[in-house]
Amino acid sequence: MRSTFLIRNATWLGSGVLMTLLSSFGQTFFISIFAAEIQSDFGLSHGAWGGIYALGTMLSAVAMLWAGGITDKFRVRVLGPVILLVLASACLLMALNPYVWFLPVVIFALRFSGQGMATHIAVVAMARWFVATRGRALSISALGHSIGQAVLPLFFVMLLGFTNWRNLWVLAAVFCLAGIPLLIRLLRKERTPQSMANDSPSFGMNGHFWNRLEMIKHPLFWCMVPSVLGPSAFSTAFFFHQVHFSQIKGINLVTFVAQLPLFTAVSVGAMLLSGWGIDRFGTPRLVPFFQVPIIAAFVLFGLSGDLFTLSFAFVMLGLSAGATSVLPSAFWAEFYGTKYIGSIKALAAAVMVLGSAIGPGITGLLIDFGIRLEVQFYWIAVYFACATFMLWFGVRKFTPQLKA
Repeated sequence: MRSTFLIRNATWLGSGVLMTLLSSFGQTFFISIFAAEIQSDFGLSHGAWGGIYALGTMLSAVAMLWAGGITDKFRVRVLGPVILLVLASACLLMALNPYVWFLPVVIFALRFSGQGMATHIAVVAMARWFVATRGRALSISALGHSIGQAVLPLFFVMLLGFTNWRNLWVLAAVFCLAGIPLLIRLLRKERTPQSMANDSPSFGMNGHFWNRLEMIKHPLFWCMVPSVLGPSAFSTAFFFHQVHFSQIKGINLVTFVAQLPLFTAVSVGAMLLSGWGIDRFGTPRLVPFFQVPIIAAFVLFGLSGDLFTLSFAFVMLGLSAGATSVLPSAFWAEFYGTKYIGSIKALAAAVMVLGSAIGPGITGLLIDFGIRLEVQFYWIAVYFACATFMLWFGVRKFTPQLKA
């Protein structure tokens, strides 16, 4: 049954995997491996680099509010190649830019086209193209993130020993450009929502097609916001400061990066399990608890003084990261419907991108003020505990409206 699903939908699922994989070049886990070189070349402190990163990322969050909605009007085979071309151009800008004042523009271009639009297009496509198997489709398309996180940092860190960091951004641009003809071939016959199910688009709460303005006025949206903001803010901050974290823990960067395959393996397992769980049990039963492991992860990162503790913390982070890749996307589609899923998911993506701006900025500033990263991790764990309770309360209160 599962193999039949994969075979019958391979081209469409493959396009989602490709977009999420290439989004890696605009993700923090990739950009941050060059943090030491960027800070050295431009003479930036932790706080200054975090501030520049936050500014560029925040601008991309604002842009997502407008640009994300165009996925309701244009097909993936049109938007996808355009976004990959923009991402390739952003990689070249990073390779060639000599000016510190232009760095926020480069970060904006990378974050908007990579973390923002490339991921957004893949998620919206899966949520709209698939109904009964939405959970599986979302989890499979998210594999691109996991593959990128497992392979690209280790590969590029190794290459850093042989060539200048700017040359590696040229290589990243080449990868993005190579993805364009592949995406076009995968989507030479694009799947349409109407061909998926007779009830497409699907309804949300109270049998209603919710638009973005209506969603903002609904209390459940605000119960979900901290859970969308948190993982993006603080997982981003963790990987953004991976060089600094490695230094204060007395490990080299290669040892840290070598943990990523473990993190990826666990997150892939959690993604696939979450996708199966959504289709089997429904989103409302699972989504309130997807951040529980990350609470343990940040406590362990604060405590970690040995490789075993560090590895276990990465396992916990991977469990939460895998679930985060699938459950929130299914949540928006199930509770608010899919007719306006592009603009709804664009707002959620903007919140996520905003979080990824806030996290590195705040933590970098606190490091400059002398507040140790380990201490910050304990307070981050408290934040996630509060966010989990708020989401549990909201979902419990409004799930009966789904049955209505």
